[in-house]
Amino acid sequence: MTRVLIVGAGPAGIRAAETCVKAGLHPVVVDEAKQAGGQIYRRPSIETNYGAKGRYGSEAAKAVALHRCFDQMVAKGQLTHLPHSSVTSIGQNNAQILTDDGIQCLRFERLILATGAGDRLLPIPGWQSAGVFSLGAMQIALKTQEAALGRRLVLAGTGPLLTLVAAQLIKAGADVLAVLDTAPMRQQLKGAWAMAMARPIVTLRGGYLRSVIGRRYHAGVNTLSIKTNKRGPTHLHWHDHKGQQHQTPCDAVGLGWHLMADTQLADLVGAQFEWSPEWSQWLPTIDKVGRIGKGVYLAGDGTRILGADAAECAGHIAASACLADMSLSPELNKRVLRRYARMRRFASGLATAFQLPQDLMKQLPGDTVVCRCEGVTVNDITKAAQRVGIEINRVKSQCRVGMGRCQGRYCQFAASQVLAGIGQTAPREVGRLRAQPPIRPVPISAVLNSECVKEQP
Repeated sequence: MTRVLIVGAGPAGIRAAETCVKAGLHPVVVDEAKQAGGQIYRRPSIETNYGAKGRYGSEAAKAVALHRCFDQMVAKGQLTHLPHSSVTSIGQNNAQILTDDGIQCLRFERLILATGAGDRLLPIPGWQSAGVFSLGAMQIALKTQEAALGRRLVLAGTGPLLTLVAAQLIKAGADVLAVLDTAPMRQQLKGAWAMAMARPIVTLRGGYLRSVIGRRYHAGVNTLSIKTNKRGPTHLHWHDHKGQQHQTPCDAVGLGWHLMADTQLADLVGAQFEWSPEWSQWLPTIDKVGRIGKGVYLAGDGTRILGADAAECAGHIAASACLADMSLSPELNKRVLRRYARMRRFASGLATAFQLPQDLMKQLPGDTVVCRCEGVTVNDITKAAQRVGIEINRVKSQCRVGMGRCQGRYCQFAASQVLAGIGQTAPREVGRLRAQPPIRPVPISAVLNSECVKEQP
């Protein structure tokens, strides 16, 4: 039996593994990528001309340090790395892992989930078209293959990823025509004060990114829609903060409204959830060291959207708590705790600066697609709610929203907003989609050949 299983090899997972290794343990680390680094420090899948500085910018030194740390532990045989693998189901001390060779069963004593976060997408008319991507997808293509997903690009949404991806694309030579931020400038300045008090250098770095974007950047935009043809986007229609209408020609669009914590595995292992007004999402309930129950710990953006630096701290803290519960008595670095508290203050300011647009979802036409996997529209959700009420799991059973390949990762939030509007209530009253195994698509052949299945009565 594996003593410690770590899911995720981003900043949180790497530091958790390092803490366990220093205590003399041999953890198993499962990650969906082929190399450790997470989304933020993702490494190229092919040889490119990009160096670390070009790929990670001001974070290059941190990225290289994390890569080296993990690679050295693997080379020395201090941990077992299962790359290109997904935990599809997890229960009490037992995980089913989909690898290139099929499904592997793994028993463990302790579990550290460092699952990270993904793009938060809001539906706008035309977003289901080919040529419309998440901001994260655009950044991954740039980092791993030095490719811009389109010739004439428009980026829209809000949050730090919006300006970061825009600046990275511009520096790489891509033709970015407009960067449309739905957060009003007044709101951004309100949050920027708290951000600057916690991390002044990082806040100034955000101002530098704005200077790279220049006059392409517009704050407080609304009423977004994408005009398309058979090949994809042709124009993005939008209104500026003064209410004036614009249309920007494009052949690719990147969308993203900050990030959503990936909490499905936490749900499967019994985490309790609470609605966070600050982050406008359901988040798992943890104690101050990331513990959610006996033998289970959460770290990184899978608990709160705090960023890569905070994820490193959280990984160390959660692993230290795990070791303490195993009577290995590690010394928890108080400096890490203070740094983590400062990161939380910064993230709180970030959430204030880039709040979600309240009116965008209210303006959607009935034929707007909400769930791209299943083609579910606003009208479909409305009709389902009229039959069974606004509870999201009941609506899911009626119209298949959240039943597609992404398992609700991209449509759950939008569907909740639609249902809240129908019921004229708060999104928290709609509830949240319950996670169901497998949380990733699994080939039928892998299931039939799995020893995990054969062992079951």
